[in-house]
Amino acid sequence: MTRRCAFTLIELLVVIAIIAILAALLFPAFRHARLQSLAVSSSQNLRSLVAANLAYAADQGCYAPADDKKNNRRWHGARTSAGGKFDPTKGFLAPYLGQSAAVTKCPLFTKMIAGKGSFEDGTGGYGYNASYIGGTPGGAWNADGTRVSARPAQVLHPAQTLMFATTAYAVVDGIQEYPFVEPPFWDFGTGASGSRPSPSLHFRFNGKALVGWCDGHSSMETKVSRADGENPHGGNPEAQNLGWFGSDENNGFWNPDREP
Repeated sequence: MTRRCAFTLIELLVVIAIIAILAALLFPAFRHARLQSLAVSSSQNLRSLVAANLAYAADQGCYAPADDKKNNRRWHGARTSAGGKFDPTKGFLAPYLGQSAAVTKCPLFTKMIAGKGSFEDGTGGYGYNASYIGGTPGGAWNADGTRVSARPAQVLHPAQTLMFATTAYAVVDGIQEYPFVEPPFWDFGTGASGSRPSPSLHFRFNGKALVGWCDGHSSMETKVSRADGENPHGGNPEAQNLGWFGSDENNGFWNPDREP
């Protein structure tokens, strides 16, 4: 007679339990590796944005303006009216962004806002230092209606001055795109006011934010706990990993006049 061999129920359950334990042990490592891959891709996007702005400055003598007086054209796109959608190929930086003429989206941010509407489309999940690089404190305007932006010669410490970073804006049901990385305090032309905006720097990479600096390098920065400014749209910035890093003094790394 031929003897037939097979796994018993207990043996199958043991194998399944071992596989489940191994999966539980390996999943964090896979997740970490995936997150690192997304961070590398996003860092490359940031460096491309900085490079585009440096090229703009080489041609124009100043960095790209953050926006225009009507707020219908910005660094990342343009629209025909205040309520319209942004065309991501018509921004001030569009001619310097390669064949697509648009900002390449942060892959992790795209997953976070999948299926959600946004009134700031075209930023790709990144924001510009509009207070000090894409603009000047006090909000001066050029004759053509564009915002007066900084000149490279005014940035004395480019390796320590923020140009672009991962951003988002807290709304009732989560986050949406946001085009500017707001400093720790509003600056109306007389220095850091002491009044905070709703934070837009997004620490989406396991508690880290990506920053593109004026000298072209990028880095990952850790959030420093502090109070948030008022959010007029009912969002919860703290719950959405929004905030600031570094020192508050003289608006920290945002301000090119800050002494390092």
